[in-house]
Amino acid sequence: MLTFFLCLIALIVGYLVYGKFVDNIMGPDANRETPAYTKQDGVDYLPMPKWKLIFIQVLDIAGIGPIFGPILGAMYGPVALVWIVIGCIFAGSVHDYFSGMLSVRNGGASVPEIVGEYMGMPARQVMRVFSVILLLLVGVVFVLAPAKLLNGLTGIDVQILVACVFFYYFLATILPIDKIIGRFYPIMGILLLVMTVSLCIALFAGDYSILPNLDVTTNVHPGNKPVWPLLFITLSCGAISGFHSTQSPLMARCVKNEREGRSVFYGSMIIEGVIALIWATLGMSFYNSPEALSAVVAAGSPAAVVKEVSTTLLGGVGGMLAIVAVVVLPITSGDTAFRSTRLILAETFKMDQSLPAKRLTIAVPLFLIGYVISTQDFGMIWRYFGFANQTLAMLMLWAAAVYLIRTKKLHWIATIPATFMTAVCVTFILQAKIGFNLPMGISEIVGVVLAAAAFGFFMMKYGFGKAKPLQD
Repeated sequence: MLTFFLCLIALIVGYLVYGKFVDNIMGPDANRETPAYTKQDGVDYLPMPKWKLIFIQVLDIAGIGPIFGPILGAMYGPVALVWIVIGCIFAGSVHDYFSGMLSVRNGGASVPEIVGEYMGMPARQVMRVFSVILLLLVGVVFVLAPAKLLNGLTGIDVQILVACVFFYYFLATILPIDKIIGRFYPIMGILLLVMTVSLCIALFAGDYSILPNLDVTTNVHPGNKPVWPLLFITLSCGAISGFHSTQSPLMARCVKNEREGRSVFYGSMIIEGVIALIWATLGMSFYNSPEALSAVVAAGSPAAVVKEVSTTLLGGVGGMLAIVAVVVLPITSGDTAFRSTRLILAETFKMDQSLPAKRLTIAVPLFLIGYVISTQDFGMIWRYFGFANQTLAMLMLWAAAVYLIRTKKLHWIATIPATFMTAVCVTFILQAKIGFNLPMGISEIVGVVLAAAAFGFFMMKYGFGKAKPLQD
């Protein structure tokens, strides 16, 4: 139990100390007007209270990642807790902070425009295609996942539920952000936190051995899957996830003051880290062994773990509320995935979105494509999602590093995690069966060498006084 609380305290201190440090480096200007005012249109750009933005951001970036990812990561043992804490403080929260604050500084721009602004037009074009494909896949999966979860709760036909979820997503994508998202998501965010904390309390109050294995040096995964680099791909949303960079601009368009950035962007990621920490602890403590956890996952996916843990610890009614809170996660990320896609396409084709007809021009074909994808077997494409997601995080961190060095600010806060994630992504795709299927030893060496080469290229192009100064 002490280990859990030490991890929890580390996350909180990380927000208070390192989050403040990062914020000071960025230098938020309380007197600079934010896009919520300079571009206010009553649809995507409008000021909203900070407390609402925090809970909306938590739900936007979450999906099922901070629950399913830690459950799968728990099979690796306590090393998952180490990655949640270190990754969340020094990588994920930094990534989310800069994807949000750079959007604020660039008029509410989406991630392709941010990356393009600092890394050039080729990077912008690649990111436009990359982001749209990634968001479409996320949106479609987050139609199917909640529909199947709701089917297990209600018995309603999956196709009927899919149609209902699609209809809701369509409304949430085209309506002003304060009508559905701004009104209901803060309440859903509070429900999520209350039920997650309730599960943690019930676990501690029960007859369970909390974190019985504290050996971080031994890989206990039942399938003997390597910690490096698979843990860092599997356990993403609770530590660092590129999907978050596509969502932060939604709130960047609603922030009233730049000084709110640390709470809204860095703080929301810390909250997600806490959720991940609790679910990883549940996975390691509720079951007797990694093999027992693995058996439940194999029999019914991480959703089966959620159901068994929730109903056992909180009973019928409490368990149902906990499961509903989990169902909320993919729904509240799926609709914002489609909304983000609409805005990326609008920026790409320079289409004003203040009028309903303009929004429908993009949304209607977008959802038709989404529906077609949902009827296909896109399992092979989805298998690349973990790699694509962390590659997006890597690119966003490199963009932040370029921004920092060109504005003569401490770039290491972004450069170090960017280099680390480069090694993770390269090593993974080289050794993975869906990639080049090379031996692990070779993949590790090449991954580290290419990460070092990326860092060297960055320093040769932008370091040593070579970077063209950027007016911040």
